Amino acid sequence: MPSFPFDAVLFDCDGVLVDSELITNRVLAQMLGELGWSISVEDTMRLFIGKLVRDEAPRIEANTGVAITEEWLTGFRERRNEALERELVEISGAPAAVRALHEALDGRIAVASGADRHKVEMQLKKTGMLEYFEGRVFSGHEMPRSKPFPDVYLAAAKGLGVDPRRCAVVEDTITGATAGVAAGATVFGYAPASLSHSTPDGLREAGVALVFEDMEQLPALLAQWRGV
Repeated sequence: MPSFPFDAVLFDCDGVLVDSELITNRVLAQMLGELGWSISVEDTMRLFIGKLVRDEAPRIEANTGVAITEEWLTGFRERRNEALERELVEISGAPAAVRALHEALDGRIAVASGADRHKVEMQLKKTGMLEYFEGRVFSGHEMPRSKPFPDVYLAAAKGLGVDPRRCAVVEDTITGATAGVAAGATVFGYAPASLSHSTPDGLREAGVALVFEDMEQLPALLAQWRGV
């Protein structure tokens, strides 16, 4: 049987492991409405998925006339986290895929997310996956630059002691895929038919090597990968 073709697998979190985007963007749309920007959840998902809200402060200010402060961002995170604690579920098939890859790679898997550490670890704990990523959670909030820059993926690869070029990255947004490609990894694009994820064509244009729709397929796709 051929050896596993990657030294490590690096996962995004939101939209890849946990089904959080609709919840987060509903809260964001409500809070933007309170500032005077009447925006639908669908439009917040189109504009903000894969991006840090703080990085989009100029866009919010342009549409509301209100400067986004750290206090407002803290309030957003608190309301978002409360909603996630109540409603969050895993992406179908993700826990099984994580367990299988954790075993196949002797634990060399990590989460490399653009979100803050508290959110990532809370979501992984709630969905029963944190045990597979203990000590291997990397947050873009703690990097010089977040996605679409490669910093968080480079940090994750370094933390696992592997060459990023020998890593598979699993992403569902153009922003994240761009970061993984820039890190030199082979990026696999998760793209089920949903507003919560970038389109297959968008992911391909960002440079992903393969687009797939079912997270249960991931371990086999990675194990059988032999390059383009």
